[in-house]
Amino acid sequence: MADNLSDTLKKLKITAVDRTEDSLEGCLDCLLQALTQNNMETSEKIQGSGILQLFSSLLIPQSSCTAKVANIIAEVAKNEFMRIPCVDAGLISPLVQLLNSKDQEVLLQTGRALGNICYDSHSLQAQLINMGVIPTLVTLLGIHYQNAALTEMCLIAFGNLAELESSKEQFASTNIAEEMVKLFKKQIEHDKREMIFEVLAPLAENDAIKLQLVEAGLVECLLEIVQQKVDSDKEDDVAELKTASDLMVLLLLGDESMQKLFEGGKGNVFQRVLSWIPSNNHQLQLAGALAIANFARNDGNCIHMVDNGIVEKLMDLLDRHVEDGNVTVQHAALSALRNLAIPVVNKAKMLSAGVTEAVLKFLKSEMPPVQFKLLGTLRMLIDAQAEAAEQLGKNIKLVERLVEWCEAKDHAGVMGESNRLLSALIRHSKSKDVIKTIVQSGGIKHLVTMATSEHVIMQNEALVALALIAALELDTAEKDLESAKLVQILHKLLADERSAPEIKYNSMVLICAVMGSALALRLQLLGLRS
Repeated sequence: MADNLSDTLKKLKITAVDRTEDSLEGCLDCLLQALTQNNMETSEKIQGSGILQLFSSLLIPQSSCTAKVANIIAEVAKNEFMRIPCVDAGLISPLVQLLNSKDQEVLLQTGRALGNICYDSHSLQAQLINMGVIPTLVTLLGIHYQNAALTEMCLIAFGNLAELESSKEQFASTNIAEEMVKLFKKQIEHDKREMIFEVLAPLAENDAIKLQLVEAGLVECLLEIVQQKVDSDKEDDVAELKTASDLMVLLLLGDESMQKLFEGGKGNVFQRVLSWIPSNNHQLQLAGALAIANFARNDGNCIHMVDNGIVEKLMDLLDRHVEDGNVTVQHAALSALRNLAIPVVNKAKMLSAGVTEAVLKFLKSEMPPVQFKLLGTLRMLIDAQAEAAEQLGKNIKLVERLVEWCEAKDHAGVMGESNRLLSALIRHSKSKDVIKTIVQSGGIKHLVTMATSEHVIMQNEALVALALIAALELDTAEKDLESAKLVQILHKLLADERSAPEIKYNSMVLICAVMGSALALRLQLLGLRS
């Protein structure tokens, strides 16, 4: 075998130059056979023989041996150690040229060769993108969609290239969406559909492609899959239901694609998604809640949905997940409620519907993502709602939990939102009782610390809350303000040239509010009083 291989390689060197088709074909057949028997050893011998350099001259469209040469390259490039030698031998450029061939076998082997050479190499894949392979491959898919092997080759290539950000613009300039949806509609096998899904997911991260996929009718295909698989407990069907509903949610992340599917709240897609929320299937509940959160990204949609009873549906869903509930569903439903609470006109409606009570049931949750959304929802609801802010601010259990979460150093989001909600309770209620509750629960030190945040918005919120504390209930809070070193922090904020003008202004307001108290003496000592 070894002798035969050495002879074949020597003979191939001669015939490659002479271009004697019959002899050449015989040598290539021997190499393919040797690679089938022992790929690694044969590849090492091919590399050692220097024959790779001759292959670029054999990759010509009109030769009957081209498919076999490309096949040999595809086989040797399965070995990681052979990929750079293939690049150094100048094989990429002639292979890319061969993607314009009409011969299906040449196309298949060329695609395999390029895929194997560039496998796991972002720099080589980027090189292919720059050489324009994406439009060529999309065209090939459109022409040869009935050839299963070629279709699979295109899908594998798309899957690899779509991971690169630089590919998205090129994909968006082709009719990839149309071709993929056309292909998807023809597939009934789970494995084939899964392969298409693996390409669609990274492509759908691009907003332009999201819209193209929606216009090409992908959503209708996804809804059909959901309908077919929802009652099945087969592993493949459960996986496909998840993939289809996840992809549906991803398409709604694009502003244009989302509005197109919302259709003023009367669209078929929106109505179907609504029906997922009361479903008994956790995956559909999750996708439904996430979809609503995505639809709730502009005020008009939010107002329409609240007026048409979405809040009650989400509260019913949350109610089903209070005790040992599904954390992802809790998180998604709270996300939707938070977004719906942003428009001013929705706040009072949601408060009277009992959203705060529904949300507070999750106060005992130990899951940071749920805690984060719970805090954000409450903060949105009480914005400029004095009565609600006062009611929540006097809720000792809530305030104590907020103070606890203000120390959640492992979860910056939860810590930040807790501080912001503490401040919001004071700013929107302007209530002495709320301030007393926060003082009793040990919350003052956190508001003082918040005034040193790296985020100007949080600094401002803290300073305004502290000014209200000083104006309304200074006697109660004075001791805590002093031990939290409020005066020193104000001194630092005013002395720092980088402090924003509004920070300096609110610091001065706070200084004026503490005049006439024991804290004023500290101000005088630091030279701030003047």
